[in-house]
Amino acid sequence: MDFFKYIHAVGTGVKGNRDLSFEEAKDMMHQVLNQSVPSEQIAAFLLGWRLKPETIEEFRGALAACDENIIKSKVENSIELGYPFDGKAKNPYIFPLVAEILKKKELNLVIVGDEKQPAKDGITIKEIITHIDLAPNLHYFDRKNFFYKLHRLTDIRNKLGLRTSFSTIEKLSGVAQSDFAITGIFHKPFVKKYSKILKGRYKKIALIQGNEGTPELFSKGRLWMVDGDETQEYIIDPEHFGIYYKKSWEQITLEDSIAQLQNPSDEYLKLARLNAAVYLFIAQKYPSIDEAFESLNNA
Repeated sequence: MDFFKYIHAVGTGVKGNRDLSFEEAKDMMHQVLNQSVPSEQIAAFLLGWRLKPETIEEFRGALAACDENIIKSKVENSIELGYPFDGKAKNPYIFPLVAEILKKKELNLVIVGDEKQPAKDGITIKEIITHIDLAPNLHYFDRKNFFYKLHRLTDIRNKLGLRTSFSTIEKLSGVAQSDFAITGIFHKPFVKKYSKILKGRYKKIALIQGNEGTPELFSKGRLWMVDGDETQEYIIDPEHFGIYYKKSWEQITLEDSIAQLQNPSDEYLKLARLNAAVYLFIAQKYPSIDEAFESLNNA
């Protein structure tokens, strides 16, 4: 279909806008990924689409197009961690420590990285990965290698400089065909949205009020477990587990982030253990987070 029809659907205002069908969204995304239309038109659509705003059906159609362009590599017994691609700005990452803790628990962690995307100027997964040694159960996938067409849109996205609809659908790619997945959200209304968008893509999906939109828990927050049409909510308080880590509100440098991973404080290690327990619970290795945490303390 003529791409301009899609721009017209999202960019003519409240009275003129309309939602795209599943097939239209899929065709739109193929054209965007192939860059078969001018970059100006791609940027115009992305801006209008977010402002319209997007529908679940549109997201699912766009994801269907993405699936047809992703090179997948099965990682058995794994949980995919969905991180935002604009990085973390105020706190270090904790996933390398979590992976080390989980080495003996037969659970693989899958993470994806790429060049920085808008809009937060944080430290990316890719930057961290290039400065650390990976635990054998930590599987890193560079999007440039398995989803080059989306990686190739980085320049257009950075020139636009704004958060786009990609930010919603790109965090969990399914690259490793994991049975389980977890991603971070900021607000409870996103629970229903993500559960509908990702329905049927994993055996079980979890959503967490993670630090800076990541699947990493740094302070008291909520965890939602999605199983089909059912969603169960859990409140997780680090203090319940004897953890009193104080998260930062200041900008962090890459050097500081690496230093905290290489020389973690006792409280940071405890926090990593709690995150590991959460992942074990999501992957159905233990019936509760408390039991998973206790098993890690006794390991």
